[in-house]
Amino acid sequence: MENSNISSLMETTMGKIREMVDVNTVVGSPITTPDGITVIPVSRISYAFATGGSDFRIKEKPGFGGGNGAGVKIEPIGFLIVKDGNVRMVGITPPANNTIDRVIEKAPELMDTLETFFKKRTPENAE
Repeated sequence: MENSNISSLMETTMGKIREMVDVNTVVGSPITTPDGITVIPVSRISYAFATGGSDFRIKEKPGFGGGNGAGVKIEPIGFLIVKDGNVRMVGITPPANNTIDRVIEKAPELMDTLETFFKKRTPENAE
């Protein structure tokens, strides 16, 4: 297998991703409010790649079969706030991403539901 075939696949993929994601995606364009505060969005970018290929021997000429894939995840993480010469980072709390986080997040709602349920079942409320 010629390295140029796989290299070509990867170069094409990387080129397309570079077109989609540039430095302005990580640190966004500044937005100035009417009262002079500048807000700059900040994001985290993650990439994933997979490439594979194989040579097929054909009598007339060698054949190449290959494929690749890529994924990009852009996640906002916060804002830089510029006011009166001072810069402050304001983070964005990510949503719960595992079961324990979701249970903790829903605990107050669950307690309210259980309280309502048990109040309905007490003898003084049963009629």
